[in-house]
Amino acid sequence: MTIRTTRRTLLVTSAAVLVAGCGNGGKGGKSSSSMTASVSGSRPASASGSPSTTASGSPSGGHELARTREIPVGGGKIFKQQKVVVTQPTKGDFKAFSAICTHEGCTVGTVADGTIDCPCHGSRFRIADASVAHGPATRPLPPKKITVEGDTIRLA
Repeated sequence: MTIRTTRRTLLVTSAAVLVAGCGNGGKGGKSSSSMTASVSGSRPASASGSPSTTASGSPSGGHELARTREIPVGGGKIFKQQKVVVTQPTKGDFKAFSAICTHEGCTVGTVADGTIDCPCHGSRFRIADASVAHGPATRPLPPKKITVEGDTIRLA
């Protein structure tokens, strides 16, 4: 029997392999883009704002992003590799949002004067809730889930 591979078959198969390999970052489990929330104080939070725990009942927590002292009160810090921005609008109140601007997908560039600023077209988002402070963006930055345990901030 002769098997004839067409260019279309090769391209479709290659695309399927790439999508399958990239769908969860090449690691088992959920993609971080499907988890959203913010956290206040030093307790882990779920999307509803209530404490979140693992199946064993212990607080959840993943990749360490920073120490709480690295996030200035009234400001924030951008983690470009993780595509997350962490802010501290008031002392002890930590929030996390996507670092990808909702206008055209640029990565935000700075956190200053109470806003998260996109360098591409000038959109600015409030550090407390990522709502739009100045367009052209019309939608807020999506929240991301973090946990704060002691002085450690982790991407959940």
